Amino acid sequence: MRTRAPETTPLLPIGALSKRTGCNIETIRYYEKIGLLPASARTEGRHRIYGQDHLKRLTFIRRARDLGFTLDEVRAFLRLVDGGYTCGEVQAITLEHLAEVRRKIADLRRLERTLAEIASRCEGGAVPDCPIVDALYPS
Repeated sequence: MRTRAPETTPLLPIGALSKRTGCNIETIRYYEKIGLLPASARTEGRHRIYGQDHLKRLTFIRRARDLGFTLDEVRAFLRLVDGGYTCGEVQAITLEHLAEVRRKIADLRRLERTLAEIASRCEGGAVPDCPIVDALYPS
């Protein structure tokens, strides 16, 4: 039977955790406050220190947020990690998010077409008449 090696990762102060994850220090504190990240241990001087589990969890949170998941969706994912959700529930959250991303892409495509059409009307000259301003300004 293999025994698990003791954790050799040194404890990290909040600044080092911030650098390793690319997450702002105030955001780390906020995630602790709202319960996404477990409370950190403290040094005798009351400075926060974080272990490997904090690093992994914060990296997970950061990646999910980078993909546009809301804090509630991230919380739901973390419940799976913590043993409270099923994979099917996470899939449902992901599919909902995918549908929202697709709606946003469609909106952006419509916006792109509109802006291209408006910009094509403008000759870019030095005259004060501008079809872009005319299109945006209410009649």
